[in-house]
Amino acid sequence: MKNIESTSPDAELVAEKDQPKVPREIWVLVVAAFIIALGYGLIAPLLPQFIVSFDVSMAAAGLVVSIFSVSRLVMAPGAGVLVDKLGTRAVYITGLLIVAVTTGLVAGAMEYWHIVVLRALAGIGSTMFTVSAMGLIVKMAPPTIRGKCSAIYGTSFLIGNVIGPIMGAALSFLGFRWPFLIYGIGVALAALVVWIMMPKVDKVTEATTTKPPMKLKEAWGDTAFRAALTSNFAHGWANMGVRVSVVPLFAAAMFNNGAAVAGFALAAYAFGTAVVLQVSGRMADSIGRRPLIIAGLTGTAIFVGIFGFAESAPVLIILSALAGAAGGFTNPAQQAVIADVIGNERSGGQVLSSFQMAMDLGSIGGPIIVGFLADVFGFKIAFAVCGVLSLIGVVAWIFARESLENPKPRMRRLPKK
Repeated sequence: MKNIESTSPDAELVAEKDQPKVPREIWVLVVAAFIIALGYGLIAPLLPQFIVSFDVSMAAAGLVVSIFSVSRLVMAPGAGVLVDKLGTRAVYITGLLIVAVTTGLVAGAMEYWHIVVLRALAGIGSTMFTVSAMGLIVKMAPPTIRGKCSAIYGTSFLIGNVIGPIMGAALSFLGFRWPFLIYGIGVALAALVVWIMMPKVDKVTEATTTKPPMKLKEAWGDTAFRAALTSNFAHGWANMGVRVSVVPLFAAAMFNNGAAVAGFALAAYAFGTAVVLQVSGRMADSIGRRPLIIAGLTGTAIFVGIFGFAESAPVLIILSALAGAAGGFTNPAQQAVIADVIGNERSGGQVLSSFQMAMDLGSIGGPIIVGFLADVFGFKIAFAVCGVLSLIGVVAWIFARESLENPKPRMRRLPKK
C-alpha cells in the first residue's frame, strides 16, 4: 500500500499532535488577563457617570478617560527600559499592583482631581503590565504556536470585557464606588496568582543565554517590524479608537434608539472577533503571519470604511461583526510577528513598548481626527479615512518579509501498513 500523502487528514492529525502544548505560564497569564478585563468591563460603563456626579462637565469626564490613554502612551518607553533592566515578571507584577491600588482608591475619591490623578497613575501601571505581558509571551510561547498563544491571551481579554459590563449591571445596586474597590481587589488577586505560579523566568533566561536585549535600532532594520508598527497603528485607529468613540456617536445621530444600536454594534464586534480568534492563531502559525494581517487589514478597510453608508441598524450591526472578525485576523498575527523578531532568547523592552505605542497613538488620534472629519465633512468621509489608513497598512505588509519560518509546515508521512 502506498504511503498516505502529506495532505491527507491522517497526516494533518499527526502534524497537529506534533505541536507543543501551550505552556502553563501562558495559562497563568490568560487567567490574570481575564480577571483584569473582567474588572475593567465592570467599571468602564460606570466611570463617566461617577465623574459627572462630582458636578463637572462632560468634557471633564472625557478628560479622565483620555488621561488614562495619554499616560499609557507617555509611560511606554519607560516601561520598555524597565523590562530590559528589571525583567518582565517583576515589571508585570508591579504594574498590576499599581493598577490595583490606584483603582481601589478611586472608590474613596472625594474630589474630581483625585480621580484624574489616580487614573493617570493607573495608566502607568497598565502600560507596565501590558508591555511586560507581551514580553512574557515572547519568552514562554514555543515558536511554532506563537500565534495560538497570542489568540488565547486575546480571547481571555475579550471574554472578560464581555462579561464585565453584565456583572456591572447586576451589581448596580451597590452604587458607583464599590465596583472600583472590587476591581482593585481583583487585580491584586491577579498579581498574587502570577507571583505564586509564574517562575522567575528572567533568572532562568539569564542563566541560559548571554544575548543582550534587542535594541529598537536593530528591530527597525527588519521590514516585518516596520510593517507591524504601521499595521498596529491602523488597528488601534480603526478597531480600538474609532470603534469605541465614533461609532456610538454615529448611531446616536442616525437612529432613534441610538444608544441601544451602539450597544448591539459593539457587542457584534466582540462576537465577530471571538469567533475568528478560535482559528486565526493556528492559521498564523501554519500559513504565516503576513497573509493573516493583510486579510485582516483589508477586511477592516472595507467594513469600517463603509460604516457611514449604514442606513439601518441591522446593516451597522452586521458590518460591526465583520469588522470584528477582521480585527480577529490581524491582532494575534501581529503579536506573533513581534515575538518572531525578538526571539525567545532575548528581551526586547524597547521593541515591545514601541509596538504598544503605535497602537496607543492610533487609538488616541483616531477618535479626535475622525470626530473632527465627521463634524466638517460627515460620517461617510470620516469612516472612509479609516479605510484608507488600513490600506496603507496592507501596502506596508506587501513589501515586508514573512517572519514565520517555513509557513506551510511539512506533514510527517505515516508508516506503511
